[in-house]
Amino acid sequence: METRKIGSLEVTVIGLGTNNFGLGMEAEAVPAVVDAAIEAGINFFDTADSYGASEARLGEALGSRRDQVLIATKFGSPVRGEEGSGGAAPDYVRRALEASLRRLGTDHIDLYQLHRPDPATPIADTLAVLDEAVTAGKVREIGCSNFSEAQLREAEEAAGGARFVSVQNHYNLLNRDDEATVLPLCEQLGIGHLPYFPLASGLLTGKYRRGEPPAKGTRLERWGQGMADSVLTEDNFDRVDALTAWAGDHGHGLLDLAFAYLLAQPAVSSVIAGATKVDQVQANASAGAWRLSESQLAEVRAIIGA
Repeated sequence: METRKIGSLEVTVIGLGTNNFGLGMEAEAVPAVVDAAIEAGINFFDTADSYGASEARLGEALGSRRDQVLIATKFGSPVRGEEGSGGAAPDYVRRALEASLRRLGTDHIDLYQLHRPDPATPIADTLAVLDEAVTAGKVREIGCSNFSEAQLREAEEAAGGARFVSVQNHYNLLNRDDEATVLPLCEQLGIGHLPYFPLASGLLTGKYRRGEPPAKGTRLERWGQGMADSVLTEDNFDRVDALTAWAGDHGHGLLDLAFAYLLAQPAVSSVIAGATKVDQVQANASAGAWRLSESQLAEVRAIIGA
């Protein structure tokens, strides 16, 4: 599988998001998904300390193969059952890092990411403690998530040592806010963009039907009616229908197009896609092979109104 750079890291263009490992999957189902990802050539696994048992289950499933892969995890969101957790104050970052290392069963994290901005802590203070972790060899590279263009600029200006080499934001064919501001800045600063929810919580896989409620067990069903209403709109279904037809005319499915569009953006380093089943991992890995031509990209943009 093709790789791209995140700082000093060479990551596969398709990564495996492991939110489901701790928030929905049974523990015994995790190893098969991890095995399938490695067998498909995926080397980039993304988790977070706030994803329930995800870190521990990922570490256990990798076992002796830890050094064959790159692990990204996150801190900064509240961790269930840990009073006072969350944020990016230096003392908390130190504790969160040690806890993640312990759960993952490793002595280092390849990409350590601030899950969300912390308005109560100056970004310079957070960057200083992350630089401390890099210097100590506990972290190889640092990144952030859910950052705006202005917040990325502030972090870049505040960095005195280690700097954010990646940003993980919500981005897909139906949610393109980052295209106007964040993606151009990523290109300018050499920051790798890591889209999350690349499949619009399943809408770009054909998981949902117009006029029907989300099926039991799907992400939108778990997250409640409000989230479902914001995603399953008539406009989005119209775009999905048009994109499905266009992809079919070019010998591909909608899943292929969802990945190909994101990977056509120069700043995108890896598309992080969740999976709960072996066949989903295999489909995601295969979908990452399609490269859109400039003319095809222009046609897709015309469909989605970009």
